Amino acid sequence: MEAKLYIVGTPIGNMEDITLRALRVLKEADVVLAEDTRVAKKLLAHFDITTPTLSYNEHSGEHKYEKIFALLAEGQILALVSDAGMPAISDPGAQLVAAVREQYGDAAVEVVPGPSAVTTALARSGVRGDAFTFFGFPPHKKGRKTFFERVAATEGVVVFYESPHRAIKALESLVNVLAEGQQVYACRELTKMYERVVSGTAAEVLEHFTTHPEEVRGEWVVVVA
Repeated sequence: MEAKLYIVGTPIGNMEDITLRALRVLKEADVVLAEDTRVAKKLLAHFDITTPTLSYNEHSGEHKYEKIFALLAEGQILALVSDAGMPAISDPGAQLVAAVREQYGDAAVEVVPGPSAVTTALARSGVRGDAFTFFGFPPHKKGRKTFFERVAATEGVVVFYESPHRAIKALESLVNVLAEGQQVYACRELTKMYERVVSGTAAEVLEHFTTHPEEVRGEWVVVVA
């Protein structure tokens, strides 16, 4: 087989959401490039896959690109995975994909589609997804106020990610910028055992999680209708 970089979607929660094609590619690959090798090894071990892993994330420097290009030059098959969901979507994998396409051409990259927290949240909320805007993660500090002002100013449905550590602050920001009656869907732990969607106005959703702090933990996807 010619050298190739596979972009492999992995489960966002429930391990059974992985595709048969993803399992095959992860088994046949020479190396799995992982955002966090510890997370990837747990996934691989769950399916009895012994493919070696190599870290690739936002902190990877020029030497890591050289290593990856060297593997491709040897004709090796690489599989890129993120901690969960589709690599390169709000994820540093996009830079690697662009670099490989530039170096080796479009044929060197192939996508193995899988679960996406964005589309899962839209389907779970029941909001019409004919058109929506995805904003990724809000900035941690600088630019955070501007981010939520953009959310409020955007027509149609908006989707963004948030960590449990900043979820309450995100809801407080939405309370300050959204129009009266505008609906918010806080989707957390999607496809996991404790999956929960809390909906209502930003103030109502904030009140729920303020009075139920034990439910704040877990990764969040927020849908603003």
